[in-house]
Amino acid sequence: MTIESTKIPDIYVITPDVLGDERGFFMEVFRKDVFKEAGLPNLEFVQQNHSSSKKGVLRGLHLQWEPGLGKLIRVIKGEAFFAAVDARKNSKTVGKWVSETLSSENKKQLFVPEGFASGFCVLSDMAEVEYHYTAHYNPDGETSIKWDDKDIGIKWPVENPTISERDQKAESFANWLSHPYSDI
Repeated sequence: MTIESTKIPDIYVITPDVLGDERGFFMEVFRKDVFKEAGLPNLEFVQQNHSSSKKGVLRGLHLQWEPGLGKLIRVIKGEAFFAAVDARKNSKTVGKWVSETLSSENKKQLFVPEGFASGFCVLSDMAEVEYHYTAHYNPDGETSIKWDDKDIGIKWPVENPTISERDQKAESFANWLSHPYSDI
């Protein structure tokens, strides 16, 4: 597999080697030794989630600080645009973001470490997304940051996305940075 750092060094794009023939394909999704050799932290995944969303749905920007939550994300059906924002108040790249289009065709994955808010919007008729978490989900230790926050300026490739009530009530990035737990 190929593991590449992005313009924010803690976020990685992983492109598996796909072995295929007329029967189908095989690929490794995660190899602890290969990830570690590429510079990723020593990852232990404790929870796996799977979501399905329709075209135009935007989920995020979500961040869990207690406990800190890293994510290995891939699209297993369809196509989606992912964005990740550095939400660590004391980071040199605070407020900077990266994006990547993941699909069942390109089979790319995105590793988003703890301290980052992430979200995605669906570009195909529907998309199924699989997430591997480094910590268990904790609704009392998470937040949602406005997907269209002007201080961040993500250039989402959808107009008038469908968003949840929770994400409609999301806090501003400036408000997040005023919390003591943004020191993560």
